[in-house]
Amino acid sequence: MKRIVIGTVAALASMALLTGVMLPLRAHLSIATTALVLVVPVVIGVVVGGFVVGVVGVIAGFLVYDFFFIPPYLTLWVGRGQNWAALAVYVAVMLPVARTVAGLNVARARERRQGAELRELFELSGLLLEDKKLDELLSAVVTMVAEVFGSRQVAVFLPHDGNLEVAAAFGDPLSEDQIRLVLPSPGELASLSAHPDARGEVLVHALTAAGRPVGLLVLSAESVAGLEREPLSLFANQIALAVERAQLREQVLRTRLNEEIARLAKTLVAAVSHDLRSPLARIKASSSTLADNEIDLDQPTRQSLAALIDKQADRLADLVQNLLDMSRIQAGVLQPRRTETSLAELVDRVLGDLGPALHRHPVRLDLPDTLPPVEVDVTLISRVLTNLLENAIRHAPKGTPITIGAQTRLPDAVAVFVADHGPGVSPDQRDEIFGLLARRDSDAGAGLGLSIAKTFLEAHGQRIWVDDAPHGGARFWFTLPTAQMIPEEPQRGAGARH
Repeated sequence: MKRIVIGTVAALASMALLTGVMLPLRAHLSIATTALVLVVPVVIGVVVGGFVVGVVGVIAGFLVYDFFFIPPYLTLWVGRGQNWAALAVYVAVMLPVARTVAGLNVARARERRQGAELRELFELSGLLLEDKKLDELLSAVVTMVAEVFGSRQVAVFLPHDGNLEVAAAFGDPLSEDQIRLVLPSPGELASLSAHPDARGEVLVHALTAAGRPVGLLVLSAESVAGLEREPLSLFANQIALAVERAQLREQVLRTRLNEEIARLAKTLVAAVSHDLRSPLARIKASSSTLADNEIDLDQPTRQSLAALIDKQADRLADLVQNLLDMSRIQAGVLQPRRTETSLAELVDRVLGDLGPALHRHPVRLDLPDTLPPVEVDVTLISRVLTNLLENAIRHAPKGTPITIGAQTRLPDAVAVFVADHGPGVSPDQRDEIFGLLARRDSDAGAGLGLSIAKTFLEAHGQRIWVDDAPHGGARFWFTLPTAQMIPEEPQRGAGARH
């Protein structure tokens, strides 16, 4: 309607303008010339408003032609027969002209619409080849349909927990009454036809892929004329394929994720069980020996067994605490509580705690006196050093030395290393060795120590890596922040708060 009004105004305005221009020249213009000039407003009206406006323009042109340019002037009376012939020819010619121009206008509009549809279909086909998430895909789809068909309402319904729900929408939201008209009764989705179905003010089109119902496409009915139903069906087929592909992709990703979680859980249980088995077996054997009244044990033996139980219980507690702290750090619950300390004091503390575990390996220290103090969570970094030393003990041959050293490679960090004379780490495993549950060749451990160490260091904003030791074996490096680079914090006690 708006287009007709604008076209009518344009036709009448241009006719008034041309009439005003020709009136002073009326005596010099022939009746045929005037008729040709009055063709222009009719054509303008048809182009802007369509054939109906063209008819209005012909009527207005007839009246202007008769009133102003056919004698007697300023009256609708037509005198001579040739004047009647001129008016009849004007009407007879202008009506077909209006029809022809209107047809060309419609054809151009259809061509533009078809071109837009082809471009959007090409783009939609491209979406089929992309790995877009379903919500991103649906957002692009409803916007595309609204642009192609000029719809003020577009929505896609997809099944969710047995019910159809709006998965994406564009423009004005559907009212409750419209939704009641749209939603089929139970079981109807599978029986919907593959053609648009008008329901009140909206048009409903089933989305089907290979005969299987996928969902519903809903858009305002007035935006889709009868001749556009076929392009809409083509769009709906493409949308159904795109939606089904995205759903299948997400289903595959969920399946893979569930399989990976199950695999990691199984591996984690097996790995932790492995590390728990050895101390539990020793605790069980020692406690059973102490509890057996038939075995006569002297006091030194009883004390040795009790000390073994205490040591293995501490080992179990340390493993559980490391796992808990690692999970808390990864969840963002635990933050390092940094205090200033010297690296030499930290190393002495760890060596003292390990004690007898190092009796088969001489420890060499390469800690320059010029090392700056570091500001770290002493408890967490002690566990890092402990895990690296236990890793070296497990892989180094009996009697070979283990070296603990440090260098000031960076102005704001100290680089610490633990080197052994074991088999080393092959270059292709150096990136994987710090992953959860990763193991070195012939490793009897659970593969948790290096992953825990990496987590504790990353919580400090530092890193860990491995290379070859100068005399064979593996050399594990990690960095610690120097004290002067850390802003002062209120002291709340050493160690991490749990």
